[in-house]
This record gives sequence, structure tokens and C-alpha cells, in this order.
Amino acid sequence: MKRDKANYRNVNENPCNMCMPMGGILPFKGVEQSMVILHGSQGCATYMRRHIAEHFNEPIDVASSALNEKGTVYGGEKNRKQGLDNLIKLYSPGIIGILTTCLAETIGEDIGRITSDYRNEHELHRLPIITVPTPGYGGSHTEGYWLAAKQIVSGLARQTPRHSKINIIVPHISPADIREIKRILDRMDIDFTLFPDFSDTLDRPFSKTYKKIPNGGTRIADIAAMPGAAATVQIGITIDDDLSPGRFLEREFGVPLYNVPIPTGLENMDLFMNVLTEITGSCMPLSLEQERGRLLDCMIDSHKYNFEGRSVIFGEPELVYAVAKTCMENGIFPVVAATGSKNAKLAELLTAEIDKYERQVVLLMDSDFDQIRQNSTSAGANIAIGHSDGRYLTEREGIPLVRLGFPIHDRVGGQRVLSVGYLGTTMLLDRVTNTLLENKYKNYRSSMYEQFYHNGHENNISGKILLSGTEG
Repeated sequence: MKRDKANYRNVNENPCNMCMPMGGILPFKGVEQSMVILHGSQGCATYMRRHIAEHFNEPIDVASSALNEKGTVYGGEKNRKQGLDNLIKLYSPGIIGILTTCLAETIGEDIGRITSDYRNEHELHRLPIITVPTPGYGGSHTEGYWLAAKQIVSGLARQTPRHSKINIIVPHISPADIREIKRILDRMDIDFTLFPDFSDTLDRPFSKTYKKIPNGGTRIADIAAMPGAAATVQIGITIDDDLSPGRFLEREFGVPLYNVPIPTGLENMDLFMNVLTEITGSCMPLSLEQERGRLLDCMIDSHKYNFEGRSVIFGEPELVYAVAKTCMENGIFPVVAATGSKNAKLAELLTAEIDKYERQVVLLMDSDFDQIRQNSTSAGANIAIGHSDGRYLTEREGIPLVRLGFPIHDRVGGQRVLSVGYLGTTMLLDRVTNTLLENKYKNYRSSMYEQFYHNGHENNISGKILLSGTEG
């Protein structure tokens, strides 16, 4: 595997990630009756709301302490406390998440101390308030997601007697993916706590009566009881231990941890099922066996087209790894794999997989789309898989894009894109294969001209033979 020497440039143009507080908001949206306040300027909260709302096509409420010039100079404690007053009055939340922005972190705001003072002043000892330091320069939205998830678990977890439930901790996947994982667990008759669960809160059913805080999310009581679970299955093999909720539960409460990749692809999904079977003793039901068989049939149907695929895969590290493995299973070998995070584990895992096939892949870390575009063009990529920011690969280089991940802004239904499980993998593979076919049929006349007529012009006889197909 080849690494680009420009991996760690100081300046990124059109980076392949978003800022840390953006990701930190999402786990809180997966907890029941939660509300988030950003300690920073109003512009930051507006940007987050708009970005998340455009992907999920749902109204997104994020409060702000509205720091201004005065607060920047003299401190924003007054703004923070007034913002909390307004938030509690308007929303009556069951839990509050306080995230910081670049501005608050740069001026050195002690959000822990401010929060403690506020709770004592208002006697809010029963209202959970979770603080998460998320300056934009502290990492990408991926690190923000996992840090917030860990802070929620560590802030709510309590010593609990052992029980039969298992913890399922999910990365930033779509609401449709979360619903599919829950369906699989239900089919296997497994008692579980899934966290964070934004399958309803960020993809709510239509209702005439609008609710400021939508129904759904992991129950606070269930998160508190996670230390008593029989095991934790964490879908997150690329995250560092200091950001891992599952590792926290293992270290502090002795809950056995099983780290698995996103169950996209045959091998990854089989691994997920094997872990569930090992923990619970449950067997794969007939309905899931049939879905596995249909995926195998899909792979057989599409393999004769997929061998022409040369993919560029980009997005969050967990997604890049899962999609890369799925592509390799089906002959759509990656030529470029890119993420906006600095993630050493992803490099190690992908290198091990690529070496099995003796292929060369350019791995870009902390990357931007200028790097991705240049490397994709030089490597001859003919299909891209990732979020909407990769549309520039189509617009400027003619590389078709299969939209997957976050954000999807130029199409509707990003919250309904399904890619996990045997069923989701089948749907994803069909999308990828059909995109390759569409591109092939759209360009095959010009390709034939270049290959047979233009290149064979100097040797007219050879060109005629190739075109007629009567010999050779």
C-alpha cells in the first residue's frame, strides 16, 4: 500500500471531513429527550443545524450560548448560564449535552467548573448534563462523534448487577442501518441496548403535531445499566481506546468487549453474526440464512461486471474500511482510499487486507479532495463511493459517484440509505454494479472508437479485423 507524502499538510483545500462539534452532536441525538447547546458563537450552531438538517431532512435544534466580542474578552460564563436557562425553559430536556467550539476552547473556558456551579445554583442534581470539549481543531467529526459517545456513557453509567442484555455500540451510520441492525438482533431473539439510537429521532415518522424533542433514542436508564451487560459489541475497529465507550466499560466495569467492523460485506457480516452467536448462543434464523444466500447470488450475478471496477473510497474511517472490504470481495479493487481523519489503525487494517490480493492502493489520511482527485485520476479510478462532497470527481473527472455516508446534500434520502447486513450489502452492491454498467454503456461508443478505430488507424487491416470480430 502506498501512502501519499502529502498526507499531513498544514492546509487542506475542501477537506474530506467536518469539524469536531458536528460529530459530537449526533450521539446526543440518539439519547431520549436530549438537547444540545454549543458554547460558542451563533454562527457555529447555525452551520451545524443547517448541515445536519440537509442530510437527514429533519428539523434540527441546537442551542447556542451566543458568545460575542465581550464574552470573548471577559469570558462567556454569563452567556453559558443564560443559554442553559433558556434551553431548560423552552425544551424541558431529560439530558443536556454541552459542546464547545474553537472560540470557547481558545479563550480557555472551563466548562466543567461552569456546569458544576450552574447545577449547584439551580439544584439540578437529577438532570444529567454532559460536557464534551470539541474544538474544531481538536479532530474531525469522527473524533467528535466517538468522544461524545464515550462522555455520555461514562457520565451516565452506574454500577449495575449483571443482566442478560448485550450492549451494541454503533458508529455514525444511517438511521436505516440502525433499524436493520435492530431487526437482525430481534430476529435472533437477543435482548440488547443499542447506543446511540437516532433511527427515529433523525428519521422520524410524519406527524401533524410537531414535537421540539422527537420521540426515540436510547433510554437514559438503559445507558446507566450498560455496566451490567453480559458483553459489549462495539462496531468500531478503527477508533483509539481513549475514544472508545466499549473500552471504558471494559476497563471500569469488566464488561467483555468485542470490536467488529461495520457489518457491510459478506465477511464483515459473517463476523458480526459469529460474535453474536458466541456471546448469546443464538443461531442464525432461517430468514437471515436466506438473505445471506441472496447476497451470494447477487455476487455471482454481478461479478462479470465488477472486475472492471477501480474504485476510490472516501469518508469516515469505519465506513472506508467496510466498503473497501466489500469492494475487494467483489473484484472492484480500490485504487484510492481516503479519510479526513488521522487514523493509524485504518492504515494498518487496510494494508493487511490489500496485501492479501497483492494490489497497490494509495491511502490518504487527513486528506482533501484536491489530493483525492489527483490520485484518483492518475490511478485510473472509474467509480467513487462516498458522500456528496465527492461530486467534484464526477463534475471534473467524469468518475461516477455512489453516494454513501455523511453528508448527502445533493440528493434526498441520505437517512434512508441502507448498506449493512446481508440485505443492505445486496442493495449496495447492486447500486455499485449498476453505476459501473451505466457509465460503461454511456461511454462505450467513444471507448470503442479510441480503442479500435483511432488506435488502429495506422494499421487498417488490424483495425478491420478487430471491428468485424471475424478473426482473433
